[in-house]
Amino acid sequence: MAEQKPVSKNYFDLKSKVWDEGLCSGCGACIAVCPADALYFETGGNSTHPQSSGYCKSAIDDVPCGACYEVCPRLDEQPSSLLGDYLKITAGKAEFNIPKKQSGGAVTAILANALDTGLVDAVVTVTEDPWTLKPHSMVITRSEALISLAGSRYNWWVPLVSSLKEAVVKRKYRNIAVVGVPCVVQAVRKMLETDHQLVGPYKRSIRFVLGLFCTESFDYEKLIAGKLKSEYALEPMKVCRIDVKGKLEITLNDGTQYVIPLAELEDTVRPGCGICTDFTALKADISAGSVGSPDGYTTLVVRTLVGQHLLDSAVANKKLSVGGEVNLEIIEKLAKKKLARKRE
Repeated sequence: MAEQKPVSKNYFDLKSKVWDEGLCSGCGACIAVCPADALYFETGGNSTHPQSSGYCKSAIDDVPCGACYEVCPRLDEQPSSLLGDYLKITAGKAEFNIPKKQSGGAVTAILANALDTGLVDAVVTVTEDPWTLKPHSMVITRSEALISLAGSRYNWWVPLVSSLKEAVVKRKYRNIAVVGVPCVVQAVRKMLETDHQLVGPYKRSIRFVLGLFCTESFDYEKLIAGKLKSEYALEPMKVCRIDVKGKLEITLNDGTQYVIPLAELEDTVRPGCGICTDFTALKADISAGSVGSPDGYTTLVVRTLVGQHLLDSAVANKKLSVGGEVNLEIIEKLAKKKLARKRE
């Protein structure tokens, strides 16, 4: 009797278990690894999960694939930890000028140093249009560009790691740093830990994962083009800075500040964020956020030896300084609030 081949999962399985259940985070990992380029996101009303061109190598041609299913972070149990494993927690700040830095600019300092020293040759991150605040995924290879594009993004418009395929497959960088919120970090960690052949190029190319503290992500059209423009009469081009610290804080170019309770923004939050319990990006090499550190500093949770190496290099090259008290209580408070979703 002939031995039956194991049936690999494909995008239909991913669709039924994640997309149709409203669990998709919008991280874009499935789009990045699809060898047929058959998955994509639309904006607007159909943006809650990816769309498919209808072609799936596994389902149609019976070619073993399942790469999209392999890397989806929402197929795993959501974590129950607040801070996770770490080597050290410290406060850090950039030791050079970063015009649009968020908190202490430590993330930019670590990545700029990594590019300048050759520890990484590309950074995949999310930048935004200064006129519209519309975010987009981008591959950055020069520290000068990284510094000029610094700042946090809280809006979703494109899959967050859609540029990862460009960096790995098209431009063939082999020492890549990926910056992202917890769902992105979870997906990238799955890429690094899998033995799936089609995910191999990503596993061999990604060297460093920097995670960002995250409460939730907002849909661009609903928050910026909708809520802020229609209800608050705020023009995106006049916004200097957006921050989330238990509430949405908006600073305009003239210094005017608006504070909006998150309760008023529930209808602008990405649907898939509702199940996420990971506040501090538990699977990153370094996690970073403005919560818990004094003004002008960034909280840095160093989780791995890789993260420690990149941090030490930035300090040694005088791009970054570290030290000072970190208020773990406030970080844990926000982490517990997000973790409560698991019990709900």
